[in-house]
Amino acid sequence: MNRTHIGRHRLEALRDHYRRYLFEEYLPFWQRHGIDHDLGGFMCAIDHDGTRSSDSKYMWYQGRGLWTYSYLYRHFGGDEHLEVARRAKDFLLRHGRDERGDWVQSLTRTGQVESPATPRGYATLFVAEGMQAYAHATGDREAMEVAQQALWRGLEQFDDPERSVDEGYIPLSYKGQRPLGSHMVLILILTQMLEQIEDERLEALSDRVVDAIINKYWNSEYRLMNEVLAHDYTRPDDANESFIYLGHAIETLWMLLPEALRRGDRALFQLVAERFRRHLEVSWDDVYGGFLRALDVHDAYVYDKVLWLQEEVMIGCLILLEHTDWDWPAQWFERTFDYVEERFSLRPHDFPLYLYSGDRTVRFEERVTRKENYHHPRCVMRNLLVLERMIERGGAPSGVWT
Repeated sequence: MNRTHIGRHRLEALRDHYRRYLFEEYLPFWQRHGIDHDLGGFMCAIDHDGTRSSDSKYMWYQGRGLWTYSYLYRHFGGDEHLEVARRAKDFLLRHGRDERGDWVQSLTRTGQVESPATPRGYATLFVAEGMQAYAHATGDREAMEVAQQALWRGLEQFDDPERSVDEGYIPLSYKGQRPLGSHMVLILILTQMLEQIEDERLEALSDRVVDAIINKYWNSEYRLMNEVLAHDYTRPDDANESFIYLGHAIETLWMLLPEALRRGDRALFQLVAERFRRHLEVSWDDVYGGFLRALDVHDAYVYDKVLWLQEEVMIGCLILLEHTDWDWPAQWFERTFDYVEERFSLRPHDFPLYLYSGDRTVRFEERVTRKENYHHPRCVMRNLLVLERMIERGGAPSGVWT
């Protein structure tokens, strides 16, 4: 099957949409408003018109921004993008760690600690992802060493049975619990690292994380993935048992697809695809459209809408379209792409970019305090690259499974 369209959208039209948006709208906005060209790093507290409400440098956004500009340079070139990544990397190495070597939560623009390190672990892992991406783009050995140190430190935090963190979005937070979100970020980083280096410890950790996602977080009764397990990976007998964070489940599952491809594991690829489809069907809002972020199986959905979830769906669908001749990913991609352009695009309101989040109907918000430097450009860049490869093959599947 040689695919020329996804739904009613020509492959070339989708490619041109993403390329025009990335280089003519998204990157110029960040060049003007969100990048600290003098000191390095990223400031994401930005309104629609580019006005910044804060100059703080939250560690999640520094590691994520480093990933974005490293990935951008590796795949699309541009010395100016490499310079943004280099300055961000240098800023992190100068200011990001405390006296124990842990990555802090937030810095001032000039590098003073605003919020100290916590055992939550995500700041550490996003630094790891950014550093490994910089290493991939440049061959910087120090960056890869820092990335691996951060990865193992993040794992140490997640493996601590005394770790006690209020996750906020989970019904009950208690000592030692294991959120799916931690395994999501771990497999994302591990796949990218193992595409660059051979390492038995990383391979063993990858096996452990894949096994947990496939066999432990999967709830066979609901045919959905639990967000929270106890420290020994057993299912809790409390309000967390029926809590499904659909956004993380969908995100985790698309991240397992590249890992299945890296391993050459067709059975894993097909199983993940089936579970990905199941979560799309459960998450879709049949009244207003779009994907809902979470639900309690025995109670209700969480009805707000976030752009990043819609984009995780599109990333997963395009991975499947690149490597199979299945029709259902095309149907879901078209539906999601059209929904995002209708509800999240700010062009009808004379602003660039897209809304980050909204209520169930995604009503326009006149003032916001955040712009996205990770999930959003990740979707744009990954999807652009997939479409370019599909067009280069004349719309034929990759043939990886033949």
